[in-house]
Amino acid sequence: MSGKVTFVGAGPGAADLLTFRAAKAIAEADVVIWAASLVQEAVLEHAREGAEILDSAGMSLEDVVAVYERVAREGLRCARVHSGDPALWGGTQEQADRCAELGVEVEIVPGVSSFSAVAARAGRELTIPRVAQSVVLTRLGGGKTPMPPGEEVREFARHGTTMAVFLSAARSGQLAAELLEGGYPTDTPVIVAHQVTWPEELLLHCTVGTLEETVKAHRLWKHTLFLVGPALAASGTRSHLYHPGHFHGFRRADPAARRDLRAPRD
Repeated sequence: MSGKVTFVGAGPGAADLLTFRAAKAIAEADVVIWAASLVQEAVLEHAREGAEILDSAGMSLEDVVAVYERVAREGLRCARVHSGDPALWGGTQEQADRCAELGVEVEIVPGVSSFSAVAARAGRELTIPRVAQSVVLTRLGGGKTPMPPGEEVREFARHGTTMAVFLSAARSGQLAAELLEGGYPTDTPVIVAHQVTWPEELLLHCTVGTLEETVKAHRLWKHTLFLVGPALAASGTRSHLYHPGHFHGFRRADPAARRDLRAPRD
């Protein structure tokens, strides 16, 4: 048994957000399995002539594993192209486990996650000094895959930091209710992003209080991500990293600025 399967993170959709390593993996593959509904077709321009192209939309895990069995039997190279980053909601671990059982070599190529693509398109940093220094990546419970206890949106919302909420647009009312229950004020900024980096991209700004009506007004129910938190509208603060009073191995601190930096803040 031999062969190799490379799980390729294709990013949020746009073909030019592939990494060089991702493009190389696709170009070298004998078989390319890709998510046609989530990744732009231009990604396939990297595939070599004669490569077998399979759309994963109509395939179950068993169907995909059958391809991996052939990869092992015939010593083929397979590029399994997922949207976003394979580390998040990609179903890659269960596939990698099957590959290990088959004796197939596995490589995982990271990709641009949609949450960072949305932040870039919105022109916002998600970690603002003295406002938010953490980002919670989660989804609403009650969907196809059960949520472990304690991982409900309302529990994470209690931190009051930046949240990126995936796979939840179909139940926007429940999402808004849990965000409010967790402690976000009604005027907390929200960015609603639909198919970011696609031609039909839609980026909407609202608040937790108007989230549900915004989603329903635009009839969004899939391919939609939410960024939530005070950092989305914060300004007027600065990090220590580039402060003249901060020192590191390549820069000495200005003494006066150092005293100012260490002074107590309200």
